[in-house]
Amino acid sequence: MRQHELWPPRGAKKARKRVGRGHGSGHGKTAGRGMSGQRSRSHPGISPTFEGGQLPLVRRLPYKRGFHNPFRVEYSVVNLSRLAELFPAGSVVTPRLLRERRVVRHRNRPVKVLGEGEASGPLHVYAHAFSESARQKIEAAGGTCTILDPQVWDVPVEGAGEEVSA
Repeated sequence: MRQHELWPPRGAKKARKRVGRGHGSGHGKTAGRGMSGQRSRSHPGISPTFEGGQLPLVRRLPYKRGFHNPFRVEYSVVNLSRLAELFPAGSVVTPRLLRERRVVRHRNRPVKVLGEGEASGPLHVYAHAFSESARQKIEAAGGTCTILDPQVWDVPVEGAGEEVSA
């Protein structure tokens, strides 16, 4: 069997209906479009959202409009002042500890440390993101900032949550 010998089965291809070709065809004059009106015209017609003049659903519901960025990363934010309240100077702070102490409520959101407040002492902070001011304040107090991968929550650090002897 060759390519030129292949045919579709009988009845699979239907002949195109030729309309507007005279009275004898049965589809002359109005070409099956009825009398006059919007649907008999040659332009594309009404939009799929048109509801006969009623305010369309697309405009009635506000969430239908606008843009949603699927790549936006929503962080659980923690201020430096909150870390200073909860952890003594020299502590190791991890996202898991923040969740255990109910500072971070959302289970799957990465943690970002913001710079509101002052660092009471050196803190060794593991988080998914840091604001520039938070990083400067933590490092100025003698602590360290370690950025984690967004999927990592549990950091195997000895003495996490306790004071670390320098």
